[in-house]
Amino acid sequence: MITIESISKSFGAQILFSNAGLQINPGEKVGLVGRNGHGKTTLLKMITHGEEPDSGQIQIPGDYRLGYLTQHIAFTGETVLEECMAGLPIHEKDHSWKAEKILAGLGFSDEEMQHRPDSFSGGYQVRLTLARVLVSDPDLLVLDEPTNYLDIISIRWLTSFLRAWPREILLVTHDRGFMDGIVTHIAGIHRGVIRKIQGNTEKYYEQIAQDEEIYEKTRVNEEKRRKEMETFITRFRAKARLAGMVQSRVKALSKMEKKEGLKKIESLSFSFRDLPFAGKQLLTGEGLTFSYETSTPLITDVNLMVHPGDRIAIVGKNGKGKTTLLKLLSGMLAPVAGGVKYNPGVEMGYFEQTNVQSLNLNATVEEEMLYAHEDMDRQQARNICGALMFEGDDALKHISVLSGGEKSRVMLGKLLAQPLNLLLLDEPTNHLDMETCDSLVMALEKFTGAVVLVTHNEMFLNSLANRLIVFKNDAIHVFEGTYRDFLEKEGWDEEKKSSMEGNTGDGAVEDEKKISKKALRKMRSEVVSRRSSALGPLEKSIAATEKNIEKCENELSQLNEQMQIAAENQEGKRIESLSRSIARCQEKIDKFFTQLECDMDELDEKGQIFEEQLAEIDGR
Repeated sequence: MITIESISKSFGAQILFSNAGLQINPGEKVGLVGRNGHGKTTLLKMITHGEEPDSGQIQIPGDYRLGYLTQHIAFTGETVLEECMAGLPIHEKDHSWKAEKILAGLGFSDEEMQHRPDSFSGGYQVRLTLARVLVSDPDLLVLDEPTNYLDIISIRWLTSFLRAWPREILLVTHDRGFMDGIVTHIAGIHRGVIRKIQGNTEKYYEQIAQDEEIYEKTRVNEEKRRKEMETFITRFRAKARLAGMVQSRVKALSKMEKKEGLKKIESLSFSFRDLPFAGKQLLTGEGLTFSYETSTPLITDVNLMVHPGDRIAIVGKNGKGKTTLLKLLSGMLAPVAGGVKYNPGVEMGYFEQTNVQSLNLNATVEEEMLYAHEDMDRQQARNICGALMFEGDDALKHISVLSGGEKSRVMLGKLLAQPLNLLLLDEPTNHLDMETCDSLVMALEKFTGAVVLVTHNEMFLNSLANRLIVFKNDAIHVFEGTYRDFLEKEGWDEEKKSSMEGNTGDGAVEDEKKISKKALRKMRSEVVSRRSSALGPLEKSIAATEKNIEKCENELSQLNEQMQIAAENQEGKRIESLSRSIARCQEKIDKFFTQLECDMDELDEKGQIFEEQLAEIDGR
């Protein structure tokens, strides 16, 4: 168990944490979320002793072991087995059997254990790095962007492995679907503090939005009440007969804590410039074949037509030619056979993982937008900069000082500056945070042209793809349907083999009993029905209470106006009567607010139970 108490951390004028706290309890799998630059990596470094907080403390029991899987892969061992054994505790340095057991559980054969670590694909290199961490027998797995450079099959395997991990996990990833498939809790860095809730990312962001809405409503109501009290005190301070009422308001005012308005947090919101296209096909690829020099053809006889409105995802293992196919479609590579035909009127935008190298390091962000298209003026360029969170002087930053994520946003910005009807995107989510990924999905959904993208992000696949180009079993075929249709009808062959998860020790995944889709739909329908029955009355009660509060506040406002008139006319009996009415009205408002708080707490608590039940059904 780890306890973080009242930590603060800043770099210059930037405050990352202010009196923040977090506790990771036994068995919890915690996803850490927050915008780029808000402190996720810094927090991981503080937990793993790479950084120290400016104040506060991080309490870790002396016998509690941490295993840290970083984004950067580096090997020192001559063989896979040696590399894995490097993670063994000092007193177990010669226990090769332990390393062999974990490597076998992660899919390495006896022969492969004697190969060089750098001879494997990115997915198996991450497995090897994970094995090196696991042999230390950690109590807490700390994972920093573990899916970077993994293909979709490796990501699905890693999801299953981590879901079955019996101890604690602290996970940072930009892939929302991957995180939601693993975690039991979300810890979010928001406004300098850390907020942990049980549930997934959707639940967390809904909770934050709800809390901030309630905070603002409460603040506005309290500010209104404060002004009314100040007005009463100012008007009647000199009235001897009202001295008691004035004094009570002075005391009440001194006890009221003034709530500051929440500072607006800028969110990335952008859209592509749609260029109309009247034809039926934007491009046609016929008999596309490609190989590098004398090697075996990487791509053989691929045929494809891209229509307006298509959302085509290219999926499969790494190293099989997905990026090469995208380059063939873009014209950046010439096929050795076949060809690509673009119909008149097609304007294409291309985003590649390594495209950031094409940016002019001496140019500013604004200048890169200006140079992206001939019709771009400075105001339009500034608007795009602002949409991408390069506001004010940030738009004048030189490319050379930007982070990897910021450079990726600049590349996206250059596409936004151009009127387009065809987008070719190669891993567009790399280096983007979760919120930016969400914004990109929405922008692509609204884009009226066609999109062809390479991605391993299953949230993108489920949200966007209506057709697939599948690299599978050393062949390439077009699948007409969504990614969910593909998983149901074909799926990945590797997931049909039980050997991969057969001997993972504590991380073994037990086979679940097959449940028919009809039975699952029935179970889900029953849970939804029970949820409606349980939450419906609470939602109605909340709505009624809110109306009552509004009604009483209007009544209170009228009574206060009448009190002012009575006081000016020195109507003693009227003042006495109105005072009693105001007190009763205020008492009713206070009771309604108490009722509202109780109902909302109960709604959240019961709602969470049903959400967990639905998530369990959906996960089967």
